[in-house]
Amino acid sequence: MFDLGGKRALVTGASSGLGAGFARALADAGAELVLAARRMEPLEALAAEIQAAGGQALAVSMDVTSAESVAQTFERIAETGGPADIIVNNSGVSREAWIADMDEGDWDLVMETNLKGVWRVAKAGAQALMAAGKSGSVINIASITARRSSQTIAAYAASKAAVEHLTRSMALEWARANIRVNAIAPGYFLTDINADFFDTAPGEAMVKRIPMRRLGQMDELSGPLLLLASEAGAYMTGATLVVDGGHLQSSL
Repeated sequence: MFDLGGKRALVTGASSGLGAGFARALADAGAELVLAARRMEPLEALAAEIQAAGGQALAVSMDVTSAESVAQTFERIAETGGPADIIVNNSGVSREAWIADMDEGDWDLVMETNLKGVWRVAKAGAQALMAAGKSGSVINIASITARRSSQTIAAYAASKAAVEHLTRSMALEWARANIRVNAIAPGYFLTDINADFFDTAPGEAMVKRIPMRRLGQMDELSGPLLLLASEAGAYMTGATLVVDGGHLQSSL
């Protein structure tokens, strides 16, 4: 049920962190990967890694804040084997600031990337699937910050809350086209980007607030991802899977 052989999967923000992990998990399940991000060097290295392990992967440059860039990427996808059956909307940025001090340009960048970028990519992917008469799965990456407040990340949290609602709206509109749309809301996972922070006193204090008293490991997102991407989740749409070690259940 979890086999993705014969499927194409597009992962945005695949150059590092969770995006690279998602790509590896999908490749291990048999999917052909289209790896998208702005930085080509790490994308090409990941594509080579997947190919060396016997998989298929194509690295493409894409900026989700540019309608032209997104359109060009989907043209490339169409030219190299047809539409993507699976779309993982992982690209995201954050700009930390107190609300009263936040620069409007930073606010706009977060919304343009995290919300409008998700809309652009999902819309283009769904249009391609509908034109080909194919079913598909869109997986939007949200966050537990969409559901609990935290200081200095208002723009990021608001964008992720909007992604959750957009996921439900897309699921409703595209269900009759047999395109499922779901989301994953990760808690705090250990990546190269945040490893130094979690070695500090504030980082250790944050981990202590997680009921399971540890950070998540990348492979602990693979199961939820594959459930939503594969036929194992064939009757799931409009759902958000929270994967956070119980963090949202912690007492206020």
